[in-house]
Amino acid sequence: MFKSIVILIILSFCIGLGAWLFFMHTVKRGDFDDIEGPKHRMLDDDDE
Repeated sequence: MFKSIVILIILSFCIGLGAWLFFMHTVKRGDFDDIEGPKHRMLDDDDE
């Protein structure tokens, strides 16, 4: 019983670490950059 709990804890830690590393890789690659923002900002720009 205790052995299976330890294995599940280690497995969940490895899966969580892998997901976090994948997320950090995609952030550094620029996948979460705002591509919609500049065109909306252009429409909202009011020259006074």
